[in-house]
Amino acid sequence: MQIIMYDLQEDTYTQLTSDDSDHHFQDVSPDGKTVLFAGNISEDADYELITDLYTVDISSKEIKKLTNGSGSFYSAIFSPNGDKVAYVGNEQQFAGATQDELFVFDLATKERSCLTEGWDVQLGDPTVGDFQMGEFQTGPVWSADGEKLFFIAAQNGATALYSVALDHTRTALYAANNHVAGFAYNKTDQSFVLTVITPTDPVNFYHLTANGNARKLTNANAAFLEEVALCEPEEINFKAKDGWDIQGWLLKPYGFEADKKYPLVLEVHGGPHTMYGNTFFHEMQLLAAKGYVVLYVNPRGSYGYGQKFVDACRKDYGGSDYTDLMAAVDYALQTYDFIDQNRLGVTGGSYGGFMTNWIVGHTNRFKAAVTQRSISNWLSFYGVSDIGYFFTKWEHGLHLMDDPKALWDISPLKYAENVETPLLILHGERDFRCPIEQGEQFYVTLKHLKKDVAFVRFPNATHELSRSGAPKMRLERLHHICRWFEKYLGC
Repeated sequence: MQIIMYDLQEDTYTQLTSDDSDHHFQDVSPDGKTVLFAGNISEDADYELITDLYTVDISSKEIKKLTNGSGSFYSAIFSPNGDKVAYVGNEQQFAGATQDELFVFDLATKERSCLTEGWDVQLGDPTVGDFQMGEFQTGPVWSADGEKLFFIAAQNGATALYSVALDHTRTALYAANNHVAGFAYNKTDQSFVLTVITPTDPVNFYHLTANGNARKLTNANAAFLEEVALCEPEEINFKAKDGWDIQGWLLKPYGFEADKKYPLVLEVHGGPHTMYGNTFFHEMQLLAAKGYVVLYVNPRGSYGYGQKFVDACRKDYGGSDYTDLMAAVDYALQTYDFIDQNRLGVTGGSYGGFMTNWIVGHTNRFKAAVTQRSISNWLSFYGVSDIGYFFTKWEHGLHLMDDPKALWDISPLKYAENVETPLLILHGERDFRCPIEQGEQFYVTLKHLKKDVAFVRFPNATHELSRSGAPKMRLERLHHICRWFEKYLGC
């Protein structure tokens, strides 16, 4: 992928880059003489999991490298007068679990400053959802005077809009314990338009003035919200097996009656380095509408709770992350007497699918499970996934050739004989992240062992089926989830 300049007046094209690698356009300098791009143009690019920042002079096509070849950097933007570049990224100190920082590079002095140093949060929006379409601006964005930057960051299941000055002074501009998915900045009056999502409102725009007053601009889902009943989640906080603090949420079923017993479904997010939060989640609202208590938590490995927390599941898949989830179920059963402990279900996708597979191979407490776009065998995952060649090293500390037995020991397929929970496997046939052979292996093995298992394949569906897949396929997927839980949990 090359960077091409098109001259509107002359109707001509000029290719600015030519290296045999991908060049990701970032920005054009205010004077129109320089293009900023991200990529890796070294000879060893095929063997390096890094992304550097470069400038290319439009006139001479001279390329200059801004970063140091030891990390992953992106979202780069010139300052208003063009003397600095702000960007987001990290040095991969914790591989793929490294939290991002906000940097500013002075083009004259070649000095780099980290504006978020010492602030233990994840920049951007790592919130998991299934109802957001399109791209959102999460920053950084320069202020009109070039003295500070605006961006979104995540903490404790919420995202907020912040500013940080070049002297490192940080200010929360809008933090309402909800999901700020994006923003636009008005340089004229220093105001913002925010994309705001809550658990009971799929999305609306808000106007945030320079003095901090927020006003709702739209009511885009009014008709939809009049036709449906949405449940407000209850935040829960509990201790993990080893004393770590874990945050989560619980949805009571529609028409809740305190003297009744209800089945529970545990939802496990993907990633694992993502975050459940205070956002709208259609799948969970649907399950609540069907009569289930829905439990979703952020086990260690999730964003939103600091670097130590997000790194804690690496080299420990199926360890403390698993016990965190079991502690969540234990807490719910001990705290809410309306949950029927004999009717528990579990589901999740991607890493959540791996964890669902792992759970049914290590406990029989769940009476039904639905695994989605899952991982069952880390040995084959290494060679078939679009990220397998580096993900196993990043997350497990080893490649296939380093220690096949170690990868097999954390593969759910190894524990197939232990599975007693009726399992539904959902998988897209064009999933390159967690290829369908992962679901096929688990299905064939469980079927061979005469376990209660079913397999639904989605033609032409990718890893994004539940989020941006074809509407017909998304509806079909939800239908299968609901009918499986209805069959085995009786709701």
